Amino acid sequence: MHYLNISFTHKNSTMEIREKLSYPDDDNKHGCLKALTSCDEITGAILISTCNRMEVLCNCTDVDIATEHVFKMLHARSKVSIEELKERADIFDDSTAIHHLFSVAASLDSMVLGETQIVGQLKDAFKFAYDNDYCGKKLARAMKNAFKCAANVRNTTEISSKSVSIASVAVAKLKSLVDDLANKKALIIGVGEMSEITAKHLITAGVDVFIMNRTIHKAGALAQECGCKVVPFEKLSNAVNEFDILFSATSAPQPIITADMAKNTDFERYWFDLALPRDIAQNENERIHLFEIDDLKTIVDENMEFREEASRQAHGIIGRAVVEFFEWLDHQEVEPIIKEIYVKAQKAARDETQRVLKAGYIPKEYEYEVQKMCEQTLKRFLHEMVKSMRDDSDEAHAKIITTAMSTIMKEKGLK
Repeated sequence: MHYLNISFTHKNSTMEIREKLSYPDDDNKHGCLKALTSCDEITGAILISTCNRMEVLCNCTDVDIATEHVFKMLHARSKVSIEELKERADIFDDSTAIHHLFSVAASLDSMVLGETQIVGQLKDAFKFAYDNDYCGKKLARAMKNAFKCAANVRNTTEISSKSVSIASVAVAKLKSLVDDLANKKALIIGVGEMSEITAKHLITAGVDVFIMNRTIHKAGALAQECGCKVVPFEKLSNAVNEFDILFSATSAPQPIITADMAKNTDFERYWFDLALPRDIAQNENERIHLFEIDDLKTIVDENMEFREEASRQAHGIIGRAVVEFFEWLDHQEVEPIIKEIYVKAQKAARDETQRVLKAGYIPKEYEYEVQKMCEQTLKRFLHEMVKSMRDDSDEAHAKIITTAMSTIMKEKGLK
């Protein structure tokens, strides 16, 4: 069984490509995972679809066939040619796939190094796949070890000591553009984690914040939590021209703010589109300063220097975690064989004890001692062999060992 990861991120793909590859709602995710697991060679899959990445993580029996199936499925979804998809994608298998997964969980592959939002997104992706029977124990083991590794990185390095998300980076960008945010009015569209983070940062800066969402009770819940106000979604076309600041982070499949909505005003406006697919259509209004996800990379780069040393430490932790994961995984392959060998040895000891008792070679009152002696002899004989099996159960040898021992036991009638 192999691990396979095919990854499209801000590093290798444009926003337009990522938009076409995105799966914004549960129905689309169901369709993707059903299509993935319809391939006989793919035994489990997880879909990770965020504003900065679209990744397919799966278990498969044949890496090449599974890879081709994934690209055909993504081509059908996006209409991007298979050739371009292959040129852009980062493809990882087995140990490199696990290393990449652990790096993603530890936020070393994020646009904002050290951000913690990705862990929650990974947990949601895993829960969705697992709860709907698209993945099983092998992927669950990998994901749980990824979360453990990420926690270790956060606890032992300073990579998250100045933790920032795309939302906080956007607010930092706003602060660099506007000298005094106090008494400014901001409209936040959407009620997800990014909207919550944005609202809290803006309120701290003295901004008068309003929340808007298609479902008004969800907007009310976030507004109550953050201490701000609600604007009904039906007033969107007017609201975009009334606020100094606008942040939008919804899961809408197409823009909710079209170019014709933007009217001329006598004040500067700062719009931040934190959604993928994008919420705001391109506009040419000179007094609207529009920033999209990819525009925020400048601020992200400014934070990189501080985190370089923590990043090096984190990579060391991840490298060790990957080795430990595969050692543990390989032991899981070998241990059932070892257990079966000992069970068969104990049965042989019991059978031989009964044989010599029945033949009258040993008095009945010595039955317990004789059986223990037989068992101890077999354990002593097996000790070095079992030790060698465990010592040699690395990624390259585990499958060979288990296959060989299973074949021998079957041929000898021991299975």
